Amino acid sequence: MNELEFKRLLGTRIKELRTKKELTQEELAEKICVGERNLSKIECGEIFFKLKTLMGLLSTLEVEPNELFDITLAKDDNELKETLINAIQENKVDVNLLYRIYRSIKY
Repeated sequence: MNELEFKRLLGTRIKELRTKKELTQEELAEKICVGERNLSKIECGEIFFKLKTLMGLLSTLEVEPNELFDITLAKDDNELKETLINAIQENKVDVNLLYRIYRSIKY
C-alpha cells in the first residue's frame, strides 16, 4: 500500500465513522476545529491531518486509535457479504454465534 492509497482508505474510514454518528461534514469540521473544505480533502485522501485534528477525530467520533486506523473495515457492503458467505461456506466461523450476534443487533 502506498501513501496515496493509505490516505484514501483512511479518509473513507473517517467518512464511514462520521456518517455512523449521523454527522454532516460541516458538523464534524466544526467540532474538530478544521474547515469544512479541509475535512472534505481529508475524507477524499487528498491531505493528511495534524495531531490536534487526530485527537479531535478520536474524541468526536468516540473511537480508539486502532478503530480509526482499521482501514480494513472500509469495504463496501457487497465485499462484506461475500466475505461472510465464504467464511460460512468454508466453516471458518461458528454459525450459531454469528446468528446470535445478528439477533442481538437486529432488535
